[in-house]
This record gives sequence, structure tokens and C-alpha cells, in this order.
Amino acid sequence: MPTAAAPDGDGLPETVTIGVSIHVPEPYGSQVQDARAGHGDPQARAIPTHVTLLPPTETRAEHLPGIEQHLRAVASAQRPFRMLLQGSGTFRPVSPVVFVRVEEGAQECRELEAEVRSGPLARELAFPYHPHVTVAHGLPDAVLDEAYEQARSFRAVFDVTEFVLSTFGGDGVWRPWRGYAFGRA
Repeated sequence: MPTAAAPDGDGLPETVTIGVSIHVPEPYGSQVQDARAGHGDPQARAIPTHVTLLPPTETRAEHLPGIEQHLRAVASAQRPFRMLLQGSGTFRPVSPVVFVRVEEGAQECRELEAEVRSGPLARELAFPYHPHVTVAHGLPDAVLDEAYEQARSFRAVFDVTEFVLSTFGGDGVWRPWRGYAFGRA
């Protein structure tokens, strides 16, 4: 995967916010972004369509080499798997989120998330891990209801062969930094 502006050169802030995810390929990624934009979600174009493995995590820039070494090791031990995204779900009333369900590949995501969120990336989560693809977040209830109904018919099938380390920019946009291909056939 091509890399974005690398947060490892001169001028790097002391801390950087990172995340690790499985990116949803085209044409599905754009379909979800278009749906989010259509619902008025202000984050629609600022976040690539993804399944989170590590939520936004602040770290010191000096820790990035060790984090990258950890992610390379995790990826090298992984085997590609099939993912089926289908139907809608919600975290309401706990959180104002509507999502597309991970119907196939959820267990692999749980195992991968546990591996990613270990070692230098060990951290507690605010909520139990639940693999999903967000289609609306923080919007009025009527809009979330509409997003839920529209997402019911969404379906995507693809092979997952890597995960991506992304950085959060000062402009509020998440950018892929480096992809980590799975090492086992």
C-alpha cells in the first residue's frame, strides 16, 4: 500500500494519534462514504471506510519504530480471510452509532484485534470490542433510523490480506500511513 506523509521525519510532533484497521476495498469503501455523506455525517470523508482493530491511540513519536516492529510481527503470523459485510446494527442507546455488521470474518477480527492491541499497543477499551463498519455516528435519531434502514441492504464480500496503520492529522483527517501484509498463505 502506498504510504501517506510519514510521521517519522523532522518536524514530527512529540505525540501522534494512530489507529489500526482493516480497510474496506473499492467499490464498497466509497459506497459507505457516500452513504455517510448522504446522511450528513461530517466525518464521512475524513475517515477511510474500515473495521477498527486499534481505536485512536495517542503515542509518543519515539515509540513508532517499536510499534511498527510489533505490527510487522503480528501481520507476518496472520492468514488471509474472507469478510462478509451485511445488514445493519446499532450501538444505541449506549452510543449514537449505526453500522454494517461483519457477518463473516468477525472471529478473525477479534483474534487480530487482540494481537494488535498487545505489547506496545496494550490498552484498555471503553467498550468491548465489536467488529463493524460505521455508516452514521453522532447524528439525530431520525437520521440514525434512516441510516439503519438503508444499511440493511448493504452487502460486500472481499478477502482481507492486510491491515493498515493510520495517523490522525491536525486537519481532522485520518490518513493511511503503512500497510502490513499478512505473511501466511
